[in-house]
Amino acid sequence: MMPAMRRIKSMTSTSLGSALVGGLVVAVAGWLAIAAGWVNASDEGGSSTTTTVPALAQPAAVQGDAHSLTVNQIYKKDSPGVAFIQAESQPQPTSPFNPFGGGGGGTATGSGFVIDTDGHILTNAHVVSGADRIQVTLGRQEDPMDAEVVGTDPSTDVAVLKVDAPANELHPLELGDSSQVRVGDPVVAIGNPFGLDRTATAGIISALQREISSPNGFTIRNVIQTDAPINPGNSGGPLLDAAGRVIGINSQIESPNGGGNVGIGFAVPVNTVREVTRQLIDTGEVQHAFLGITGADLTEQIVDVLNLPVDHGALVQSVVPNSPADDAGIVAGTTDITIDGQQLRAGGDVITAVDGQPVEGMSDVIRAVDTHKPGDELELTLQRGGNERTVTVTLADRPAQAGG
Repeated sequence: MMPAMRRIKSMTSTSLGSALVGGLVVAVAGWLAIAAGWVNASDEGGSSTTTTVPALAQPAAVQGDAHSLTVNQIYKKDSPGVAFIQAESQPQPTSPFNPFGGGGGGTATGSGFVIDTDGHILTNAHVVSGADRIQVTLGRQEDPMDAEVVGTDPSTDVAVLKVDAPANELHPLELGDSSQVRVGDPVVAIGNPFGLDRTATAGIISALQREISSPNGFTIRNVIQTDAPINPGNSGGPLLDAAGRVIGINSQIESPNGGGNVGIGFAVPVNTVREVTRQLIDTGEVQHAFLGITGADLTEQIVDVLNLPVDHGALVQSVVPNSPADDAGIVAGTTDITIDGQQLRAGGDVITAVDGQPVEGMSDVIRAVDTHKPGDELELTLQRGGNERTVTVTLADRPAQAGG
C-alpha cells in the first residue's frame, strides 16, 4: 500500500458526499447521481493441473454458523498465508491514487494473501499500480519472491499476483460470505502497517453498505467499515471473521489529517472480490457495464416543485454523449434549479422502471446496471411531461477513468 494511505471520506459522513458506482455517479443526502462509469462526484509455479479453488468457491456455511476462534487462533491459522508486498517503481507523475506519490519513484509496501496452491495472491490494485518489480514475502519466510501481475481492476481496487512457489509452501486463506456479516461482528486484520510485518489487530464491524472511491474514480459499493486498526501498509491484507475467513480486503482509512488510523477503516467486500478474481485469473481483466447518465432520487419536495406525474423514480440529470443512454434517446435535464438546498437539473426524463421492475430511486438503477455485463440490454420505462415511453438500452464497457 502507499507510504501514507490516502485520506478518504465516507460517503455517509458528509451532507453531500459523492461517489461513482457501477459506472454510476452517486451523491448522498437526498439524491443519488448516476454516471455509469463517467461523471466525477456518481475485487508460473505450482501444479499445472486445473482444479476447483476452495477459496473462490461459494462458502459452505454462513459466518454465524462457525465456531468462533480467539485472535491468537486466527493469527496462527491465517498468518502463514498473509503476504508482505514490496512494489518498486521508476519515477512517474504525481497522482492522488499513485501509491508511490509521484516524483522519484521508490518502493511501496502493502499486504496481500494467498488464495490457492497455484500461487495466486490477492491485494489492492493501488498497492501495485505502476510497479516495475514486485516482491512478495509469505508468512515467516525471510526471502522475498518475485511476483507477476496477473491482472488488476482499478474499479474495485483489486489485483491478482502470482508467485512461483511449491504448493506445500502456500497456505491459502478461505473466503467467507460478506453478505452474512453484521454490525458488531468481531473481526481481525493481519497485515504490514508501516512495514511492520505480520501485525494482527482486532475490532468489530462498525457499519455496512458504505461507499468509497476507487483508484479510477468509480464507486465501490457495499463496503465494510471496521474499527480494527488498519494503517498505511495494511492495504491489500485480509479482514477476517471470527472463523478466520476473509470477508474483505482492507483498502482505505478515514483520516482527518492524512495520517494514521482513527478507528474508521474500509474493506472491499469479499463477494465483490470473488467474481473480480475469477475474471482476472481467467482473462486478466474485468468487464463492467456502462449506462452513461447522471441522475437524482425523486423526493417529495422535488415531485411537488416540479409537478411531476410520478412519485418515485430517478430524475435524469445529464447524459454522456455517444453513450448507451444517448443512443437510446434518453433526455437530460435542461434547467438548473435549487430545491431544499439541493442543486438539480429539471426537464429530463424520469426513470420509473427497469425491465418492468419499479424504480424507487437511483440505487435501483445502479443495482440493475451492476448486475449486467457489457452487451446486455435493459428496458427502461421513462416519464416526461406526462408522457410515458419505453426504450431499450444496450450497455457498453465502462471507460477506464471516471469522466473519461
